[in-house]
Formats: sequence, C-alpha cells, structure tokens
Amino acid sequence: MAGDSTPRGALVSQINVTPLVDVMLVLLIIFMVTAPILQQGVQVNLPRVHAAALPGTEEQFVVSITRQQDIYLNDTKMALPQLTRKLHAIAIQRPDRQVFVRADEAVPYGQVMQAMAAIKAAGIENVSMVTEVPAAAQHPAANERKRGAP
Repeated sequence: MAGDSTPRGALVSQINVTPLVDVMLVLLIIFMVTAPILQQGVQVNLPRVHAAALPGTEEQFVVSITRQQDIYLNDTKMALPQLTRKLHAIAIQRPDRQVFVRADEAVPYGQVMQAMAAIKAAGIENVSMVTEVPAAAQHPAANERKRGAP
C-alpha cells in the first residue's frame, strides 16, 4: 500500500480505541439505568426537628388518623370518600386552603398515603404533616446547651 511504512504482516503497536469507547459507553448506560433503582432501597431514619408553630388566624382543617386507623376531619369521624367530598366542597370555596395531617406513629405508611391521596383528590394542594417536638431528654445536644456546654 502506498504510504505504509510497515512491512506486510508486521505487528502494529497502536491501540484501537473504538472497542474501548464502545465498552465504556455500555458501562455508562448500565450505571445510569441501575443507579436510580439502587437508591430506592435505601433505608433512612427521618430526623425529628425543632421548629416553631406556624401562625394562623383562620380555622384550621386537621385530618387525624388514630391508632385504630379511624379518620377524623377536625373532630368529626368519617370515611375516606366522605373526607374527599367534604374537602372538595371546601376547596371550591377556598382553593388555597391548607390541610394538616396528624397520624399516630403506629399507623401504617400506606394508610397515611391513602388519606393524603384523598385530600389531593379533593383539590387541596397545600398539605402539611404535623409532628411533635422531641423531648429534651431524647436530644443530648439540647441537654448540653441547657448545661452551658458549647
């Protein structure tokens, strides 16, 4: 061949990078597909936080779920379809209305999500979870501050 300086049948000491790039792209695609799947299985303990109560002058709507999985809107016991209808009527008059969800810690997560889905289905977009401020005995850092330690 014209321009070839190596004799026919001699070894070429150059690396063909095309297969290397192909393998790297395949590995990149595999990593991109599997990374989100792996993150879904991570178990976390959610922190308790110290926060001030939100000020409010209007009547608050609180959906409570008891340990027995009974659902209450303020002090009225009702089923999920009835809750959706009642909150839908409220959302028609005031679409910016906020609803607070209080659930006993023993209530299964799925039950809380069903209640939140019923609230969202009623057209209420502003949903907040109610938590308790942890006791000072549960937080060593709070006890340290009380004693005057830095």
